[in-house]
Amino acid sequence: MPARAIGSATISFGLVSIPVKLYSATESTAAISFNWLHKKCGSRVKQQYVCPRDDEAVSRDDLVKGYEFAKDRYVTFTPEELKALEQESTQAIEITEFVPPARIDPIYFDKPYYLGPDKGGDKAYRLLGKAMLETERAALGRYASHGKQYLVLLRPLGDGLVLQQLHYADEVRAMADVPMAAAEVKEGELKLAVQLVEQISSDAFRPEVYEDEVRRRVRELVQKKVEGEEISAAPPQAAPGARIIDLMEALKASLAPKAPAAAERKPAKRAARAVSSGKPAREKSPKTARA
Repeated sequence: MPARAIGSATISFGLVSIPVKLYSATESTAAISFNWLHKKCGSRVKQQYVCPRDDEAVSRDDLVKGYEFAKDRYVTFTPEELKALEQESTQAIEITEFVPPARIDPIYFDKPYYLGPDKGGDKAYRLLGKAMLETERAALGRYASHGKQYLVLLRPLGDGLVLQQLHYADEVRAMADVPMAAAEVKEGELKLAVQLVEQISSDAFRPEVYEDEVRRRVRELVQKKVEGEEISAAPPQAAPGARIIDLMEALKASLAPKAPAAAERKPAKRAARAVSSGKPAREKSPKTARA
């Protein structure tokens, strides 16, 4: 079934304009949601806005939006004023520069969308993708939509293009904000850690081999409940407490045991030499073996 477009836009590439359509790149059905019901009758309850000062429910017609500029002090805005604050939604994707994709830390990645060519944009769409593949570059740009301006990355994927919404620099916290104590890594520990990394390494990312096991389990239990079965919680498992471990011993224990070396298989070698000399291999009697 062909994907359904969720919007349209125009990529500005120099003096070239490329009409495109946007498609969701991910499914939004990952979360399993539950609703609040009235325990007495089983009806779904409705949310209300309550004014704590007047202690009464407030209808939507009596609500206004405000900005808190100081503690418990607000300035209010009319719908017209809020409209004036919004960025004009031109649906234009303006490319500002091309950068190597590897230079963009994944921490900046936000929502991904697929881009497909719109009517009249097939050739220019393909041209942009091939140019980025040839130069090993991705396009950084601005995208004005829904009253906001987004920082985006356009990158080729197969024969198509992906629009990756990015975080702005002031939206990403610095790693320096995370408290870390100094620690010395010894050469032997590093060597064993590298061995462990290499032992469980793969040359490709295969997302299809992974599954959200918690979601699958919850779906199965919910279905049992729908069918009238009773479900119960699994016995609680004791959380592992903080333990002081010998790092070297933990690394050694993590490594898979090696296959026996050829030099360790001496009986087989002696038997092979006996056969090659034309003499039958002698087996030790139980008495000789005990002696």
